Order: sequence, then structure tokens, then C-alpha cells
Amino acid sequence: MEIYRKFLKHLLRNYFVGSTIAVLGVGSIFIFTTLQLSPAECVYVSVILIISLLVMFGAEFLAFSRHIRPIRVLYRQRRPSPETLRKGYLQTHKFPMFATQRILGPHLFGLALPAISLVIYSIRSGLIAIPYYYVGLAAIGMLLVAGMHALIEFFLTNHAIRPVLIHIRQQSIALYESDLTLDGQVLVSIQRKFQWSAFLIGTFPLFLFSLATQIRLGEMALQQSTQYWKWAGIILMIGTMFSSLGAWLLSRDIVHPIRNLFASINEVRNGNFDVKAEDIYADEFSKLVSGFNHMVEGLKTRENRNNQLVQSYFTTLAAALDARDPYTAGHSLRVADYSLRIGRLACLSKAELSVLEKAALLHDIGKIGIRDAVLLKEGRLTDEEFAAIKLHPVLGENILRQIEPADALADILPGVRSHHEHYNGTGYPDGLAGKRIPLLGRIIAIADAFDAMTSDRPYRKGMPVAKALSILEEGSGVQWDPDLTPLFVRAMREEHLQAQQERERDAQAHIAATCNI
Repeated sequence: MEIYRKFLKHLLRNYFVGSTIAVLGVGSIFIFTTLQLSPAECVYVSVILIISLLVMFGAEFLAFSRHIRPIRVLYRQRRPSPETLRKGYLQTHKFPMFATQRILGPHLFGLALPAISLVIYSIRSGLIAIPYYYVGLAAIGMLLVAGMHALIEFFLTNHAIRPVLIHIRQQSIALYESDLTLDGQVLVSIQRKFQWSAFLIGTFPLFLFSLATQIRLGEMALQQSTQYWKWAGIILMIGTMFSSLGAWLLSRDIVHPIRNLFASINEVRNGNFDVKAEDIYADEFSKLVSGFNHMVEGLKTRENRNNQLVQSYFTTLAAALDARDPYTAGHSLRVADYSLRIGRLACLSKAELSVLEKAALLHDIGKIGIRDAVLLKEGRLTDEEFAAIKLHPVLGENILRQIEPADALADILPGVRSHHEHYNGTGYPDGLAGKRIPLLGRIIAIADAFDAMTSDRPYRKGMPVAKALSILEEGSGVQWDPDLTPLFVRAMREEHLQAQQERERDAQAHIAATCNI
């Protein structure tokens, strides 16, 4: 409650000081130094000001009570709920705008309506001897003073709310381990703040001076007054245009680097660490952009190192698995290589290829759970032993599900589980068919079968590449995907043919060199 009391004290002090300066200060000086009033008229005007101030304070008190209610409710509870904290946090952020609304609403009209009504009544009653059009000039003056007061109050309130925001966030973290943020929501844009600030600062003195001058010269001849306003109108128009242009240029100069940084931040958020914010500024934004770019460089270095560590982890795990059986050494690495070839032929994206490689490296991880007597058996497997072997895709999926966080390897699980499914539905463990088999499983199935056929085993020698490719071709649409298999077969035949031609050229070159000797 101590922070809340300080907050209230700060707000009320700012408000009363600002109102006193704006109404009794600027307003009184404007009235009493500009108008030629008798002592009795000064008393009447002072009474009118006091009455109007009381009405204004009453109207603003009602608006202020409504605006402060969510924050007051929060601080009256010993353990506010998450929803109460969230509402109080958002309401506190909105308080500078509420301050502006109060000044341009109940503050302005609560003062202007009683004051104008009482002044008109006093003129009719003969208590004050001023022309009626002075009331219109006074109304314009009130609007100008209220605009400047609202501007000052906005920035003072914006400073006053900071300790409250920090405290509410600390409460949310302490009670519920949940931080409160606006999450990028913009309640009032910097561009609007700068435009209105520069515009009011530039035009306020001009209009106030013009109003005061008109009143002081109110008794001059009509022709002279008309000539004066022709001149004053041009000056006001030029001053207003200059202020508007200056406000626009200033806001644009502030907004551009912010937009530049925000665009770069979005790129980093999407995982692009190659982005760099344009360092084209000569003010403090140059430091900010430079710091951002250095930060991104550090993130990129750390990301690259993390990727290397993760890739090494997968490769090491696959190598450890293959090391259980000397006859399958390198199997997982080769399957990953063949899978990547198929993925590139199928035009997979860089991110998809990364997932495919990880799934292929760990596709047989479930064999860790198979007994050596079964896994390393050299002869023909019994039905029970083959049933045990067929469990390894499910075992592999279950093993990888234990890794935290839960979503870390979620993308590769379908490939691990389904790499023994057949396109015609006769595979295992789920008997999936056609496109119902995940894409990763369909790709790894081709690569796994090709490496198994071409690799040596203790009970047989690996078959020639050409024969393995023919078997894949015959099984296209039956055991393996009919779209992916031809891509792989065609590419491997071309590669095998090129390798044969190179070996022949090397042999001919060797014979020629031997004959020359």
C-alpha cells in the first residue's frame, strides 16, 4: 500500500500544481494583465474562477475515481488474482492517456461551462463591463491552456506510473511465477506523442499572444482591427504550418530507426541471425543500432555453436548405436546421407532437411532395447525374435519422448516410428499405407533398405548397387513411395555410372603411364 499511497500523492501533486499554474497562473495573468478591469470587476472575476474551479475539481474527482478503481482494488487485496494483476497493470499503463482525457474532458468543460455561463450572466447584469466576444476569445484561450496542461500532465504521469508497474510485475512473478508485459501492444505511438508535443509547443505562444493582442487592441477602429487580423492571420498560419512541419519531421526522425530496429528484431525472432540493422544514424540511435548488431552477432555465434553441439550429439549417439554391431558400423550415418539426397531431390526446405537428417541418424535408436542375443544373431531369426526386432521403431519413439523439453524432438518422432511402414500397408508397427505414412518415414525407408541391401553382413555379402536399385524400382508403389523411389534410383544410377566412368578413365590413365615407362 505504501507504493500506492506514494503513487496517489505523486499524481495529485502533479495535478494540483499543473492546474494551479494553468488556471490561476497562465489564466489569471492572461485575464488580469490583458483586460482593463475595475477593482470590483476583478473581485467578480475571481469569484467566478473559484466557483468554476470547484465544479472542475468535482467533475475530475468522479472521473479520477473511476480510472483509479482497478489499481485501488489490486492494492487492497493481500493476494490479488492473476486477472486482477493483469487489469491493474494495463490500467496503470493507460493512466497517462486517462490524465489527458480528464484534462480535455471534465477539467476543460467543468471549468469552461460554469465560467462562461457566469461571465455572460455578469455582463447582462452589468457586474462586468466587457464585450461579449471576449467570452469567445476566453473559450479559445481555455482550450489552448488545457492543451498545454494535458501535454505536461501526460509526461509527468508517464514518469509517475513506473514504480507501480515495476511493483505489479514483481507481485505477479512472486505470487504466480508469471511476468506481466504488454507483449508489443502500443497504447500510444511515439509518432503521435512527438507530433502533438511539437505542434502544441510551437503554436501555443502564437495563439495566446494573438488573443491577448486582440483584447488589448479591442478598442481600435474596425478598419485598423481588420488590417491587424489580416497580418496576424498570415503570421499565425505560417507559424502553425512551421510547427506542423517541424513536428512531422521530428516524429519521422524518431520513428524511422525504431521501425528499422523492430523489423530486425522480428527477423531475429523468426530465427534469422544473419540480419543486421542499418547503422545510418548519427545520434544516440547509432549506439542502439550498434549494440543490437553486436548482440545479434553474439546470438549467431552461440546459435552456431549450439547447432554444432546438437549435430555432434546426434552423430555420436548414432555412432554409439552402430558400434554395438561391427557389421552395421556407419549404417545410421549412411542412411542419413541417403535420406538427405532424397530430401533434396524432393525439394525439401533447409529446416525440413535438418529434421530429416536427425530422424535418419536416430531411426534405429530403439535397437538399444533389443537383447544382443537377438540383435547380433548371425543365423535366421525365429518368429519370436523377429517380433522382438519389429518393436524397435516403437521403442525408439518412446526413448526419444523422454528427452526434455517435450517438443525438442517432436518433429523427428514420426520418422523414427514409421521407417518400416510399407506403401501397400503391410509394414509395421501401425500398418499405415500410402500418403498416411509420414514423409520422413517414407524417405528413411528407401535409404534404410538401400543401405541394408548394399552393406556386407556376417551371413551374406552386400549386393551390387545396380541390383539394389533394380529391387527398389520393382518395389516402387508396393513397399516404397512411388514418387520418391524413382527420384533416388535415377540419381544413384547416374552417380554410379559417373563413378564407373571415372574408374575406367583412371585405369586407362594408369595403363598408359605404365606403358610409357
